[in-house]
Amino acid sequence: MFSSGSHPPRRWLVRSVLLVVLVVLAGWATATTFAYDPATLGSGAVASAATNQTIVSVQGFHFQGVGNEKKPARLVSVAPDGSTDWVYNGSKHGATWFYDVDPLPNGNLLVTSTVPGKTVVYELDRETRERVWQETLDAEDTHDVDLINGDQLLVANMRNYEDGVNRDRIYVYDLGKDEIVWQWQARRHFPRSGGGEYTGDWTHVNDVDKIADGQYLVSVRNFDQVIVVNRSTKAIDMRLGSDGDHDTLYEQHNPDYLESENGTPTLLVADSENDRVVEYARRGGEWKRTWTLTGPFKWPRDADRLPNGNTLITDSLNHRVIEVTPRGRVVWETYAPWAPYDSERIGTGDGSNGPTIADVNATGNYTLDGGTVATNSSVGAWLQRQGLSDLGERYSHVVPFVRPVWMPSWAFAGYALAGVVLVGWGLGELVAQRRRLRRRLGRLGDRVYRTITGG
Repeated sequence: MFSSGSHPPRRWLVRSVLLVVLVVLAGWATATTFAYDPATLGSGAVASAATNQTIVSVQGFHFQGVGNEKKPARLVSVAPDGSTDWVYNGSKHGATWFYDVDPLPNGNLLVTSTVPGKTVVYELDRETRERVWQETLDAEDTHDVDLINGDQLLVANMRNYEDGVNRDRIYVYDLGKDEIVWQWQARRHFPRSGGGEYTGDWTHVNDVDKIADGQYLVSVRNFDQVIVVNRSTKAIDMRLGSDGDHDTLYEQHNPDYLESENGTPTLLVADSENDRVVEYARRGGEWKRTWTLTGPFKWPRDADRLPNGNTLITDSLNHRVIEVTPRGRVVWETYAPWAPYDSERIGTGDGSNGPTIADVNATGNYTLDGGTVATNSSVGAWLQRQGLSDLGERYSHVVPFVRPVWMPSWAFAGYALAGVVLVGWGLGELVAQRRRLRRRLGRLGDRVYRTITGG
């Protein structure tokens, strides 16, 4: 093919390199896939059994409202030893997403779910898995609804843009009157220029809790803030964080309000984009961080302080729920793919009902000790460590929808990169061979013409 003593043309060297790259990428991705043990429902590291069942709401993976049947939204009841008691599959019960789930005093569950364009909230019998009652709200996206005052729903309503105005809000819906009896509009308290896209997901107000008569705790995720809203005046009584102050909070979820034995206001927060759980105490009118828990978290979205002083944490993109001691030791772990959103320990009430970290004399900074998750093992986490935070976040939130259940994150990236190389090679060959292709196509056209005309 080449003349004696000559070197192969550069074109053939490039082809050889590309072929080697393709073989290495595909071979490595295939070997990684065969060695992969995908997350499934069931226990992880369990040093001691939980005190009761744990209910986990699993968001599932979706793309533009279309669910992935292999990764459905579901509610999971977990036994004290971390094994699975029962599963309530959302795709079989008219739910596209599951978000907040609250244990009710009667033992049942208050479930927040959404379907495209609507929010569906209902009471679910925990034993029979039948709906006791249901209310459909005209709210496109709602991650949290709480039952308050016996017959009213406290609603966090996001993505509420219409006719040039963003109406993201919290409101109280009276079940008996079938109407909204109170509301608070975010646009009257936050600048249009801040947060997310004003015409889309502007505030991402993702959580609201009644913490006292006339006061509501609100998580305004896209403004990196947790606020306390006064129902009577609609003023903001307390505020933790500020837009863009990621040292304090970074797109948090599900904050809980606690008070120490001496009455100090305290907030326990799943600081999601910072991949940590934090606690702040308000002293002298200022918030001071009293507890920081880091480790191989991947987008934690819920943290509840239990009566025994431990913390129940929903580690969403690691697809697990863990119970940790005040100093960070994992004593209980269960897996609930895909993308668990909220978890509640039955018998401990809704949210946090335990002591503050100051009351158990454990203030400080801690790193997770134990559990079965490898540190920063995903492509998204690696991209974020390289300073590509936006790309890493996008990868972590979008790719899991298309990535097969049986394929690990790095193998998917390997196959995708091999695909890019193959397409690029093909386009390069078309450009390099364009004259030859043009001549051959011309000759083929002449033959077809002569055949048709008989020339």
